[in-house]
Amino acid sequence: QVQLVESGGGLVQPGGSLRLSCAASGSIFSIYAMGWYRQAPGKQRELVARITTGGSPDYADSVKGRFTISRDYAKNTVYLQMNSLKPEDTAVYYCNADLQTSPLYRSRNYWGQGTQVTVSS
Repeated sequence: QVQLVESGGGLVQPGGSLRLSCAASGSIFSIYAMGWYRQAPGKQRELVARITTGGSPDYADSVKGRFTISRDYAKNTVYLQMNSLKPEDTAVYYCNADLQTSPLYRSRNYWGQGTQVTVSS
């Protein structure tokens, strides 16, 4: 089994910062990519940022220049540093990992339980 445990969400004023963390644990053979998605009320889940192993990060246009994704490969952890937060960033943020649990199986996506980020004055 694989678990993705997120932390770091909360309430912040516009212009403020938050840092999300997501640690993957369990039966992990290899991780190909980790990333963050978000879902606001009444909207579809959307990609925020994603980083492949050894690759460059990709960002949604709406967060470029404000958010930074990074990984600690030794800890199987991905971070999302969010600066200059706006009310429209309010959403539930989900961690995602594309990984293999065994060399015998193809990789698949795993999701965290989600963490609420609210940007409001």
